[in-house]
Amino acid sequence: MAEVGADLSRFPTADHLASWAGLVPGNNESAGKRLSGKMRQGSQWLRAGLTQAAHAAAHQKNNYLAAHYHRLAGRRGKKRATMAVAHSILVIAYHIIQDRKPYQDLGSNYFDERQKTFTANRLTRRLEKLGYRVLITPPATPVAA
Repeated sequence: MAEVGADLSRFPTADHLASWAGLVPGNNESAGKRLSGKMRQGSQWLRAGLTQAAHAAAHQKNNYLAAHYHRLAGRRGKKRATMAVAHSILVIAYHIIQDRKPYQDLGSNYFDERQKTFTANRLTRRLEKLGYRVLITPPATPVAA
């Protein structure tokens, strides 16, 4: 809040704030070819603070931001994942300030729950590659008394 201020009316959306802060990926394309994705400069103090917060959040247990970090770090690398979590923190802060509502953590299993069938199929294929035979049965629904 020290860098941005309590009045966010100059930023119509969270994306505008993230762009001002320099926490958006570069989008350099020419003739259909994607060139450097280097991030913008933005506010160096805000970026440094959010990067530290993202690093700390990524090393917590059982929360959405840590799950987001680990999901990206395997594919894109640790530094890109840290910057993605910093972007998420900034967007969360924007909505907390604008809507004046407390933060509700989505949980560490948010991505698995969102794509339940995709995750089940991927893990089944992975076990079958290891030589196991897998049979998936849905959980029994409790009978209302």
